[in-house]
Amino acid sequence: MSRRFAARALLAALVAACTVAGCGVPAEDTPRAVEAPPGPFPSPATVDGPATVGPVTVTLCFVQDDRLVPVDRRVSRSLDAEAQLRDLLAGPSAVERDSGLTSALPGAIGAAVVGVADGQARVRVDGTGDDTGRSDEVLAFGQIVCTLAARDDVDAVAFLRDGRPLGVPRADGSLSVQPLTPADYAALTATR
Repeated sequence: MSRRFAARALLAALVAACTVAGCGVPAEDTPRAVEAPPGPFPSPATVDGPATVGPVTVTLCFVQDDRLVPVDRRVSRSLDAEAQLRDLLAGPSAVERDSGLTSALPGAIGAAVVGVADGQARVRVDGTGDDTGRSDEVLAFGQIVCTLAARDDVDAVAFLRDGRPLGVPRADGSLSVQPLTPADYAALTATR
């Protein structure tokens, strides 16, 4: 029995040694710089965990029951408008999804903040618009407007495509090329 036990122990040791050797990262004698893989990376606000993780509050606007719902997230540091839009585009966290929040943005709008000046955020919209055929496009644009306008430095949001003003649907179904405010989506906004 001890011979059988020794054979099994030897076999287990060999399997373990082969496994460790086969999955490895080669050893190097000197340290070297490693480049980060291409992003974007989730910010602390998009981590699927508790909604209160830091001292700074940012507001993101999601969708619940076809209504725009502002959600406060606690993050470790202040976010610029572009980072806040990235967090919005990343969608609700697992905790937020569990509470029934969704987003109309995936597949509807590809957007990036061009800049914020004189209280106006300018958002570049790529590859979306008239040809999407989505009925929730008004909610998608409303999410962006209400999220960015919740910032202290933004009063209105203008949308651009190819450097020109883009006609964006408001809550009443009309299109506007003018900068929009949360008042343009008041009929769709719920309070939590």
